[in-house]
Amino acid sequence: MANKWFETVAVAQRRAKKRLPKSVYGALIAGAEAGVTIRDNVAAFSELGFAPHVAGLPASREMATTVMGQPISLPVLISPTGVQAVHPDGEVAVARAAAARGTAMGLSSFASKPIEQVIAANPQTFFQMYWVGTRDDMAARMERARAAGAVGLIVTLDWSFSFGRDWGSPRIPEKMTLQEMMRQAPSVVTRPSYLYSWLRNGVVPDLTVPNLPVGGAPAPTFFGAYGQWMGSAPPSWEDVTWLRSQWDGPFMLKGVTRIDDAKRAVDAGVTAISVSNHGGNNLDGTPATIRLLPDIARTVGDQVEVLLDGGVRRGGDVVKALALGARAVMIGRAYLWGLGANGQAGVENVLDLMRSGIDACLLGLGHSSISELSADDLVIPPGFTRRLGG
Repeated sequence: MANKWFETVAVAQRRAKKRLPKSVYGALIAGAEAGVTIRDNVAAFSELGFAPHVAGLPASREMATTVMGQPISLPVLISPTGVQAVHPDGEVAVARAAAARGTAMGLSSFASKPIEQVIAANPQTFFQMYWVGTRDDMAARMERARAAGAVGLIVTLDWSFSFGRDWGSPRIPEKMTLQEMMRQAPSVVTRPSYLYSWLRNGVVPDLTVPNLPVGGAPAPTFFGAYGQWMGSAPPSWEDVTWLRSQWDGPFMLKGVTRIDDAKRAVDAGVTAISVSNHGGNNLDGTPATIRLLPDIARTVGDQVEVLLDGGVRRGGDVVKALALGARAVMIGRAYLWGLGANGQAGVENVLDLMRSGIDACLLGLGHSSISELSADDLVIPPGFTRRLGG
């Protein structure tokens, strides 16, 4: 049997591209418009260098931390994403992998598996919500998450419904009908291991979002849910404060790129913020999150936990983010490529790569703990950072 272990996230990406149908892989790449932000998210990390020591290095290194009250074995969390059609076990496989590697998971309200199943696989699950529908709808979803045992809430508001990609968007069907399966057949039969994984489980991609409906309504299709989202009035800061008042546990606001927004999030009473541009899927031309992180962390990092997501592909990227003020990072495409390449084991592989990369950097930088990291460990070129809104 071929060795399915991969040595970098880039290899996982290549294997996922080879294994997944073109439309599924294209949905994982995503991005927006010209792809300026998605490229900068990754490229900006390579502009930062390290300042290593040569001797007196620590024999052991500690990378455990806590995020929103949850102890985790490394400063890397699973970011909430919808993984319809990537793997039959979807978010349940991801949850098991995260639990096996001692970290927490964010579960998207647009996910393909019910929250109850995911929390059974990983009790350290944060439930993520977009503002869809009315306050009553939002309250009902929060109550379901609370009853299921979610340990915290993530609210994502950074979405402007920009559309169109210069490289073209993948075809994503409304539902997997017989006619649609016939249309998809030519691309699927050329991916035998992908096809076999679904046939072995006796299912086809469902393409519904079971965590969104309220009041006993049936689960809408992904595009049906997206339409509800687009038709909802954008939330105000008063709505954010109201949401916070309705949830009595840890609460993260995801999608912060500006200092003034970070301050308002603090005023709203959040536990944590994630410096995020939705992985380059939102407003193209927004700077890379690693460029925005230092000033935001410097301004509010003593009042709330500051996380980062966007462009993280290796343990060295995690270390750079921590050195610039992040408490931890959230990964998205990296673990999705692992899932696409080798299921649960592929996600575990990605987390193992993150861990080993962080450990190697701590050793080289002469630190015994991630808590010792600072900007002094980095080579930061002039003009690297971007300061927005303050």
